[in-house]
Amino acid sequence: MTIPEVTGEMAQQQSAEELWSTLSTSPRGLSSEEARSRLAQFGANALEEKKVNPILKFLSYFWGPIPWMIEIAAVLSAIVQHWDDLTIILILLAFNAIVGFWQEYKAANALEALKKQLALLARTLRDGQWQEIPADQLVPGDIIRLRLGDIIPGDVKLYEGDFLSVDQSALTGESLPVSKKAGDIAYSGSVAKQGEMVALVTGTGANTFFGRTAKLVQEAGAASHFQKAVLQIGDYLIYLSLGLVAVLILVQLERGDPLLKLIQFALILTVASIPVALPAVLSVTMAVGALALSKLKAIVTRLESIEEMAGVDILCSDKTGTLTLNQLTLGEPIIFAAHDQQELILWGALASKEENRDPIDLAVLAGLEDKQVLAGYRQTQFMPFDPVGKRTEGTVNDAENHIFKATKGAPQVIMALCRLEPETAAKAQKVVDDLAAKGYRTLGVARAAATGVWQFLGILPLFDPPREDSQETIADARQHGIQIKMVTGDNVAIAREISQHLGLGTNIRSASQLLKDCEDICHLRPEEATAIDAADGYAEVFPEHKYGIVQALQSGGHIVGMTGDGVNDAPAIKQADVGIAVSGATDAARAAADLVLTAPGLAVIVKAVEEARRIFERMNSYAIYRIVETIRIMFFVVLAMVFFNFYPITAIMIILLALFNDAPIMAIAFDRTLVDPRPVKWDMRRVLTISTVLGLIGVLETFLILIIAKNWLKFDIPEIQSFIFLKLAVAGHLTLFVARTPRMFLQKPHPAPVLLWSAVATKVLATLFVVYPFGLITPISWKAVGIIWAYCLVWIFIEDLAKLAVLRHLQMSGPGHRRFMQLVKRCTHPFCAGRKETSGRTASSAGGR
Repeated sequence: MTIPEVTGEMAQQQSAEELWSTLSTSPRGLSSEEARSRLAQFGANALEEKKVNPILKFLSYFWGPIPWMIEIAAVLSAIVQHWDDLTIILILLAFNAIVGFWQEYKAANALEALKKQLALLARTLRDGQWQEIPADQLVPGDIIRLRLGDIIPGDVKLYEGDFLSVDQSALTGESLPVSKKAGDIAYSGSVAKQGEMVALVTGTGANTFFGRTAKLVQEAGAASHFQKAVLQIGDYLIYLSLGLVAVLILVQLERGDPLLKLIQFALILTVASIPVALPAVLSVTMAVGALALSKLKAIVTRLESIEEMAGVDILCSDKTGTLTLNQLTLGEPIIFAAHDQQELILWGALASKEENRDPIDLAVLAGLEDKQVLAGYRQTQFMPFDPVGKRTEGTVNDAENHIFKATKGAPQVIMALCRLEPETAAKAQKVVDDLAAKGYRTLGVARAAATGVWQFLGILPLFDPPREDSQETIADARQHGIQIKMVTGDNVAIAREISQHLGLGTNIRSASQLLKDCEDICHLRPEEATAIDAADGYAEVFPEHKYGIVQALQSGGHIVGMTGDGVNDAPAIKQADVGIAVSGATDAARAAADLVLTAPGLAVIVKAVEEARRIFERMNSYAIYRIVETIRIMFFVVLAMVFFNFYPITAIMIILLALFNDAPIMAIAFDRTLVDPRPVKWDMRRVLTISTVLGLIGVLETFLILIIAKNWLKFDIPEIQSFIFLKLAVAGHLTLFVARTPRMFLQKPHPAPVLLWSAVATKVLATLFVVYPFGLITPISWKAVGIIWAYCLVWIFIEDLAKLAVLRHLQMSGPGHRRFMQLVKRCTHPFCAGRKETSGRTASSAGGR
């Protein structure tokens, strides 16, 4: 039997009895068989996720401009029957696809593991018995029991029980719990704070208030800033390669070379020169970063967001639970009729009930220095807090069996109950006002004999204290160039007090005042956007304000991070450059976020930024290395053929060179790097200048050794080709070691062992290959090998000095003078010493900012 879908409006309008009929259920619940049938009809009680077919995902690595060029080269190799070339080309193509797919697959599994850890249970009446089942197995028509602390697993109609106090802040932005009674609707994702009730499930999964809101948040598909920059580099290398290849083809056709052979060689040369490994290197580096972050209690949901974190300069942080403990704590009590502070707290504790786990009751009880004092009293009755009376009351017997009443609640209510003299009432009101200005909530406490009048004992201040690590973390964030702006729903006074205590500043602005005349933040007047930018934090913030705040900051050129936990936070989280779902966030917030935190506090965010900047430096090193290699290989090969009229290396050598270079380059994802003290952005002028200088030096040194091999060593052409092949193979990763740091390459941080030894291993293989080539190329002697290694080791120092000179020139002519000194201050080379004396200024990285 098909069960109709109950809309939110239907659930509101119909009584529980009518809904039982509509959903074909009863207070006895469903049978297991009926529940299975409904699960098949309505689906799992979870937000639907878009899943990509793994086969299609794998095949996507064979589609695109770079894979196309490799595939064309393979076809041409088959046509001219160069089977060795064809085999190596196919190995290169498969290698890039397998590594990229596997690493991205592993990173995706990290998020899946997190979701399994967060699975919820629901107490459900099935087959006439109460049992706990996974919340995603819940179906419309189920009967569930809700009690203190439960996350409501679906939209429900409450029908049995006294009341249920529900925290809907994650969905509606309401800061205070809402009291629900029989006949009311409670929404999926809200939290039961007090009471216990039985309810009928009316909607699950996407057919809930929670699910419908989550659907409004669309998946963003734009490439990140970092990807765009790297792809621009890729385009530049492709155009440069194609231009040089065109020159090569024209010259060699004029000399009478066979067209098909020439095209095949030119295509292989192009493939070897452009960033063939770019997709795989990006995937590996991002995936390794994601796995590293997961160990820091931060799960990455979108790999590209790691790159954006490196450039974040403003972080909008929730106050509650992120900057503070989200745990009410007792402040310094203010005494009126009580003998001392502990007596005041005692009578407040006697008006509390620990079993209810109410945050205010627990804070008062925690203020007792000796809880054993409660053993002298027996609580015989307790009246819990309700929104109308605004106080709790306990009836107690002392050790001598005298009966007393104790009450605590809103100060105005308690003062009215005690009928204070005007002078005393004015004094108490001033205390309340003064504490409120400092960010404290307050409770009045009173007691009375069984039949006596109420006596006003004093006032208990309550506050949510900052986390112990917040100040240190905020200072650490500033050291990383990140400005933290507090975002809270509290009033301005409370927000300003907390902000001042944390050292965030006191320019706290009301979000409703900043955004009062603008529905769309994009249309704010410049002075209004400037006010948002200048504020140290924002108070009285509703979830819809967050979206406007993010847009205003982005319009000022900032890269913005935004934390959030509720369904209504999801649009702002998605709009931010880096959206962060804090610990305990709703599924909708996690689905919109780039980073999901599983530990409270800001410290994990700062660690994530540090890791992102390391990743940026790794990718920056790769970008410079790739440009250098393209210039080195393309210019050398084309110019050598133009001037000497022979192929300085063969097609199979070019493909082998690409494999030897690309295999260890994957290890750059694990490299040790400097952490830039400021947000990092691409400086293409610096990247291209350093790359061009190092690349042209590489062309010069390769031409020089070609002349040595031809004129002094008297090698024939096949020997020269093997000689040049080894030179290019050995020099390749030596250049990477130069490009990976702005210091002398021998200075710390040294290359990670996996990068160092993978490079050494491939160079050893290349060396053995030219000595024992298995008939694929002409062998050369060990003497020739020694000449090449010694030659390359000398030139690495020349390249390193040139790099430092370029950095010096760029800093002399550009901004950011002080930053290079922070990174090269331990350099002991005479060049560095001279640099310190002359300007004390240098670059932050070979290509950063």
